[in-house]
Amino acid sequence: MSQGPPSRLMNLWKVLRTESLLLLAPRIRSRMPSTFYRTVSIMEAHLFPRESGQFIAERSRDVFVEDAGVQKVAEMLYALRHSDDLTASGWKKANPLAPAPTSDQALNWVFVVDTMNFSFWPEKETEQCEVTYKGTTYTGYMTLCAAITRAMEEGIPITDPKYFSRISVEELGHVLRSDNETPMPMLQERHQVLTEGGRVLLEHGGSFRSFISQAGSDARKMVELIVQKIPSYKDEATYEGKRISFYKRAQILVADLWGVMEARGHGDIINIDWLTMFADYRVPQALVYLEALRYSDTLMQTLKNGELLCSGDRREVEIRGCSIWSVELIKDRLCKLVQERDGQTCNVNSAIIDFYLWPYAKQHHKEMAHIPIHRTRCIYY
Repeated sequence: MSQGPPSRLMNLWKVLRTESLLLLAPRIRSRMPSTFYRTVSIMEAHLFPRESGQFIAERSRDVFVEDAGVQKVAEMLYALRHSDDLTASGWKKANPLAPAPTSDQALNWVFVVDTMNFSFWPEKETEQCEVTYKGTTYTGYMTLCAAITRAMEEGIPITDPKYFSRISVEELGHVLRSDNETPMPMLQERHQVLTEGGRVLLEHGGSFRSFISQAGSDARKMVELIVQKIPSYKDEATYEGKRISFYKRAQILVADLWGVMEARGHGDIINIDWLTMFADYRVPQALVYLEALRYSDTLMQTLKNGELLCSGDRREVEIRGCSIWSVELIKDRLCKLVQERDGQTCNVNSAIIDFYLWPYAKQHHKEMAHIPIHRTRCIYY
């Protein structure tokens, strides 16, 4: 059927309207806040950690989430549901060397530690960096905590952004010095990320508190702010053509802030359930030990051979992504048990489960020795 004059005029008007909008678009955009476009582009660019975990788990070739193991861990946590181990107060248990949570210095301590919180695994188990503090010798992540607290007692202003934004490599090497012949790995990288983070804090009020206050009391906005402003926290990769994210250090920084505030009795951070577990190399080992995760025979042999996996390697991404998703399923299963058996709402979130599993892995390291960690040298975890 042929179109009459009104129809042709209507089509012409639609074309002109579309062209006008295209011409006006740059002018409209120029009047919109730049932060709007930054936020939109970030949200469109990648999947956030929880969605990344699901996306990866549904496509993984060498790492598998095991339903029976998920149920077993949920039952284990259900038995602990009334324990302080499954509350935010567990943060202090996992961070015994942090300053008293009543001081603002504790917040800057958390920032310094989490900014350098990566890659503590030793090349050889018999050659580990060690720091002895008040009669106790620490290894792994705890060497960093002990070293920072030791420096504070020595009068080094290591938690002051004015100082650590300009600290030299040599000065940081002294702060992080080992008590044996094995140094802490990646000193140059730790120096780079610490000074970078310090400069960002100075640009935003001069403290972690003033910096993070821009996000209000919203955990998700805090993570987004940290990732946007501090490049070393941008823990992302590409998997099966999709841009995905883990944000281990950004998420644990927010969770540690929550732990400090909870210890103060002011833990009113909203959206804390948005956080996932913190995908590192230690908690996946515990999840395999607890049979919530399973590695293919090929991957297990690769890890036992000590092969180094690059950050972003498919297998490394699968280990981290499936760890996130398995903890999400454990959390959901635990909450279902609490609802069905107790008729109550479950207040346990993924961060709390991580706060439990990480010390669990350290406490059971001998029983788990037959399960290798994946070896990746990077600044993200």
